Amino acid sequence: MMSERSFLESLFHVAVEAALPDRCIDAFLPEKPKGRTIVIGAGKGAAQLAAAFEERWDGPISGAVVTRYGYAAPCKSIDVIEAAHPVPDEAGLKGAARLFECVEGLTEDDLVVALICGGGSALLPSPPGDLALADEIALNQELLKSGAPISVMNCIRKHVSGIKGGRLALAASPARVVSLIVSDIPGDVASYVASGPTIPGEGTLEEARAYIEAYEIDLPKAVQRHLSGDAARAPDADDPRFEGNETHIIASAQISLEAAARAARERGFDAFILSDAMEGESREVAHVHSAIAKQVLIRNQPFSKPVVILSGGETSVSLKNKGRGGRNGEFLLSFALDIDGEASIYALAADTDGIDGSEDNAGAYADGDTVATIRKAGGDPAWLLRHNDCWAAFDMAGTLFVPGPTGTNVNDFRAILVK
Repeated sequence: MMSERSFLESLFHVAVEAALPDRCIDAFLPEKPKGRTIVIGAGKGAAQLAAAFEERWDGPISGAVVTRYGYAAPCKSIDVIEAAHPVPDEAGLKGAARLFECVEGLTEDDLVVALICGGGSALLPSPPGDLALADEIALNQELLKSGAPISVMNCIRKHVSGIKGGRLALAASPARVVSLIVSDIPGDVASYVASGPTIPGEGTLEEARAYIEAYEIDLPKAVQRHLSGDAARAPDADDPRFEGNETHIIASAQISLEAAARAARERGFDAFILSDAMEGESREVAHVHSAIAKQVLIRNQPFSKPVVILSGGETSVSLKNKGRGGRNGEFLLSFALDIDGEASIYALAADTDGIDGSEDNAGAYADGDTVATIRKAGGDPAWLLRHNDCWAAFDMAGTLFVPGPTGTNVNDFRAILVK
């Protein structure tokens, strides 16, 4: 009989499979152009998207995509460039420049296919004006520890960039740009994915300034000066150069959660999706999930047990200390503390790209014995949570989940089994 842990891990794999390029790209192949076909892209699954597109495209293509170190996939005609994530590096800077080179000198007969997925913001540094890579790195580091939701971070990023907010699509004009998006954004706002290098979107310069103040983000002085002037404004979505471009969400958290729910039902469990767009502080979102799980366990409300409860989205962590781990681990450690001693609640929280935060795990597994196991190993779960060291906690428990890079990214996956 499959253990509860193995069962929840199997649901993760089903969710990931539903978002793999080989499963989702066929329906969105554009019409062949009269002229050239150029493929560009960025994100943790960009190389896999490029390989899948290349395999299916009937005709000559060229181009380049930028992905995270260790996430490359073999391509014949498309260059795959590896760079750093979540903190940008020089390789990403060169990668962004290479994408601009790919779209130089195009005509209205040419087609640009942009393959965009989560992680592209950090992978495509392109400091504008007098700013340097160090300024963009400092900005990214401040955003990562701010606790701001991804929509806020991307609004700010696109105003401190020479490539985001649709600027790459403008560079390709007058060629038509078709963007194929694997969404890791709550609500599937396409312009938020990778801060929209080919897609203009909402979020004005004035809003970016307000977010910086509201979240008390400590920016380098050079970035502050840049944001104080009109040169920081992102392209207007009404710019006629965007006319005729297309955007398609080809994979998303909702699609993956529905696949996991079907798999759970096939195993004889009821399954419900709370939301595909959960946001907020990870440990606080965990309190909501644990309260629902305990209500089910005790009162069979709002669902009757046995049941699988699923959710997606992207939570955040306000870093106070320099521990190891990521938002899914932080969620799960908080959840584990809430269900300590409960015999019939089991949970998995993991990032669908295969990496959660600073280490090589996607997330972890927890049940009612997890906290006691950590304590027996000499750890203090509450202290570890306060110090943002969820990786150490689940390492002690022996329940880290390490599937490796998945080739896609539709953000957080949370599965809770109540029996």
